Amino acid sequence: MKRFYDYITEFIFVEDEPAAADIIFVPGGNYPEAAVRAAGLYRQGFAPYVLPSGKYSILNGKFESEEFETEWEYLRAVLTAHGVPGTAILREDQASYTYENAVCSRKRTDAEGITVSRALLCCQAFHARRCLLYYQEQFPEAEILVCPVVTRGISRGNWYRTDEGIDTVLGEMERCGGQFHEIMRRYKNV
Repeated sequence: MKRFYDYITEFIFVEDEPAAADIIFVPGGNYPEAAVRAAGLYRQGFAPYVLPSGKYSILNGKFESEEFETEWEYLRAVLTAHGVPGTAILREDQASYTYENAVCSRKRTDAEGITVSRALLCCQAFHARRCLLYYQEQFPEAEILVCPVVTRGISRGNWYRTDEGIDTVLGEMERCGGQFHEIMRRYKNV
């Protein structure tokens, strides 16, 4: 019999095999793991561009670093330290939450004239479903492949074993249900 938390796990923890793509997206944050994964995928030749996105968290009102002013600057530093040339890193330093990461990434690719038929999305494993939903909404014509990373020790295999894991993953479930009302209303007559 399937355990009830397996359904939550399957919904939240999206993961795809990477494939050749037009771009690699990295939603903003103060954790390096997603940028490190994106750099590895770039070095393996999966995509010609990496687009980290982020100003700082709307909740904090500033980036949590003395060295960097924005999440984009921080993520760019991680990418370059891991072998991505600056010419391959696109700039998006205005977004302050996940949906804005997707919206501003779309604006940037459009401004650069980049057609996105397939993209790789490097994000936190427990944040994968919500990231995918937002980026897919902004890039409906594209195939978005999620290439997640484990952060804070929270993975698909252990999230339900700690209070932090439970709170984090169920918080993502709540946000998936709570943050999409306006988006869904736009599509109800489509």
